[in-house]
Amino acid sequence: MPKINSIEDLKRLREEAQKIKELRDQTGKTQIVVGMGTVGIAAGARETLKAILTYIEDNKLTDIILRQTGNFGLTGQDPVVKVTLPGKEEVVYAKVAPDVAKRIMKEHIGNGNVVLEYKISE
Repeated sequence: MPKINSIEDLKRLREEAQKIKELRDQTGKTQIVVGMGTVGIAAGARETLKAILTYIEDNKLTDIILRQTGNFGLTGQDPVVKVTLPGKEEVVYAKVAPDVAKRIMKEHIGNGNVVLEYKISE
C-alpha cells in the first residue's frame, strides 16, 4: 500500500478506489478480473489494475466490468488477469505487468485477439 503522507494523498487514494468501485458496479458485457491476493499484490497486481483502469478511462471504454478477486491459486504466475468477452471463453493471463495489461486491453479487449504468449493453458 502506498504511503499516505498528507490529506491530499488520502483524497487521491479515495478517488482511485471510487473509480474502481464505479467500474466494478456498472453493468457491461466484457469482464476483467484482477487477482489481488497478497501474493498478487506483492507481484505488482495493484499497478496492473491501475494500468487497466487508466486504459479504460483514457480510451473512454464502456460496457466493461472490472473486478478484483483474491488469489487465483496459480503459484508463480502473479499478477493474474482473467478476461471474458461476450460469447467467448474466458482467458486467463499470467505475469501481467502494467505494459502487458495495456497490450491485453488493446489487442484482446479492443480487437478480440488473445495475447497468446501470456495466456495460461488450462
